Amino acid sequence: MTAKDDLITAESDDCAARLKALSDPTRLAVLRHLATGSSNVTDLMTAFGVAQNLMSHHLRVLREAELVICRREGKCMMYHLADGVLGRGAKSLKLGCCDINFRT
Repeated sequence: MTAKDDLITAESDDCAARLKALSDPTRLAVLRHLATGSSNVTDLMTAFGVAQNLMSHHLRVLREAELVICRREGKCMMYHLADGVLGRGAKSLKLGCCDINFRT
């Protein structure tokens, strides 16, 4: 394998990990929701009718895929899309290897 092949393999692995994180409907819906602005776990739980432990799991998967980041604001952890993930007008996600466009 050449250095170029190694780079292509690494990029493909990263892309596959991000796409795998999006394979769950709730996680995809959370990303669409976060495309409109930051939210805390309670807001996300309410919006999607998901228990706290399950929402925390989904957010961990999205953080590990480097799609969302969180920051503490007072007593709350606020979640938002990672830099560079949001595409034009909150209608697409940029994954690095491909873009996902949402229907409006």
